[in-house]
Amino acid sequence: QVQLVESGGGLVQAGGSLRLSCVASGRTFSSDVMGWFRQAPGKEREFVGANRRSSGSTYLTDSVKGRFTISRDNAKNTVFLQMNSLEPEDTAVYYCAAGSGSFRESATYVYWGQGTQVTVSS
Repeated sequence: QVQLVESGGGLVQAGGSLRLSCVASGRTFSSDVMGWFRQAPGKEREFVGANRRSSGSTYLTDSVKGRFTISRDNAKNTVFLQMNSLEPEDTAVYYCAAGSGSFRESATYVYWGQGTQVTVSS
C-alpha cells in the first residue's frame, strides 16, 4: 500500500500562485508515476498532469501548460504542483494519485490522497 498526503491548498486571488505538495509513504517503489487530478463542483474529475520517477518525464494537460509545473523530490517521495497565474476556473479539489503505467490511463492511478481544496477568487 501507498499512502498519499496532499497539502498546500487554500484561497488565492486570480493571478496568484499556490504550490501543492504530495508526500508518499509505504510501498513507494510501486509509485513510479505520481500525478495530480482535480474535480470542480458538478464536474467530472480532470487529469492535470504527472511525473514518472524512472525517466523524469512529465506530462501536463493543455489547459494548464505554461501556468502549472510538476516536479518531484525522489529522496523525499514528494511530488509538487506549482500553480501560477491561477484563474477562477482552476477552483477545485486537487487530488494526488500514484501508481505505475501510462500517464493518461486511469488504471495507472491505484493510490489516491484525500484531496486539498484550491479556491481562486475573481
